[in-house]
Amino acid sequence: MFSANFMTIGLLALSAAATPLIQVRESHITLSLSRRVNTTSAHNLLKHDVARVQSLKARAKALQAGGRLSPEEEALVNQPLDNQAVTYIASVGVGSPATFYSLIVDTGSSNTWVGATAPYVQTSTSRDTGDSVGVQYGSGSFSGEEFVDTVTLGSLTLAQQSIGVADTSVGFEGTDGILGIGPVALTQGTLSPDVSTLIPTVTDNLFANGDIDANEIGGVDSSKFTGDINFMFLFLTDPIILSPVTSTQPASFFWGIDQSVRYGASNTILSTAAGIVDTGTTLVLLASDAIARYQAATGAVLDRNTGLLRITTAQFANLQSLFFTAGGSTFELTPNAQIWPRTLNQAIGGNPNSVYLIVGDLGMPSGEGFDFVNGYAFLERYYSVYDTANHRVGFATTPFTFATTN
Repeated sequence: MFSANFMTIGLLALSAAATPLIQVRESHITLSLSRRVNTTSAHNLLKHDVARVQSLKARAKALQAGGRLSPEEEALVNQPLDNQAVTYIASVGVGSPATFYSLIVDTGSSNTWVGATAPYVQTSTSRDTGDSVGVQYGSGSFSGEEFVDTVTLGSLTLAQQSIGVADTSVGFEGTDGILGIGPVALTQGTLSPDVSTLIPTVTDNLFANGDIDANEIGGVDSSKFTGDINFMFLFLTDPIILSPVTSTQPASFFWGIDQSVRYGASNTILSTAAGIVDTGTTLVLLASDAIARYQAATGAVLDRNTGLLRITTAQFANLQSLFFTAGGSTFELTPNAQIWPRTLNQAIGGNPNSVYLIVGDLGMPSGEGFDFVNGYAFLERYYSVYDTANHRVGFATTPFTFATTN
């Protein structure tokens, strides 16, 4: 886990394998990715993930109300947490000639913006729309002006792409912004004065221009997975909720699925409930009551230094697989896949000889329409495709699904 072979995810289709790249359908268009492991402030890993969940739920609430976050909601989600543990960075060009920016790839947000570190360079293709833009995240925020400009993704040049240009930003030190690839509905309420306007995402415009032949965050690259891709289907009619596969709010505003979780052969940890798939979350998060059942099943104790559950080496030897069932298919997280890489124990404030689990407490009970997050710890083991047009998320096994190294 968190090795060079970290994750395979369909993002045009994005795959962070031994040589990270983004591949658009069956073409040869690639976009290199780099992985960043943040070890500078290591004690906030779980807190960061929980703050992100609070941010996402608040964002969904604002969408339901048709506007921006309230000052109270902004105060709740914009907490000064600075350890995101692992992020994937894409080099994206803006302007002509292009200036390249290091952007975090995020399935949990949909605004693409630059300027957090390197300043935005205007060229002949830059056009200020006259709108201001702002987004609150779980560990930061940005605000500035919305521009339209040429965007370069690998060998693709995408004209007339709407992008945010940050005047101020918090929590994005070391990166230049975000490449947002979540559902387009998440852009509602981020512009002012055009609060109700949706901003076409990079994926939307690639499909509209014919650069990709399906409106998916991900084509299907059969060399990156084994077996079949299993899709979770649910067709929706609400024009705001364009792509989730669950109809349960607030998970339905994101890449949401209905899923149950089982430990071993028959120990139900979480009955079928709605949650999300999210590249911006490091851990696998489960509702508090589900975590209590998982903790009882594994014998884990809470480690107060890291915030994670900890088991002994003897308990690890007896650890059973977790099984995630969604869309009629079951996906296994092996015992090895459930532990934090021991070489990074000290990076999260832990003991180098301890065994920490990557399944954490969501911080809220089940039954609230947002009962789990399948973060990087799950996604690194599977190939995933996010299909906007058909409202579905797909998973397939990879050579790393049952790997015993991490």
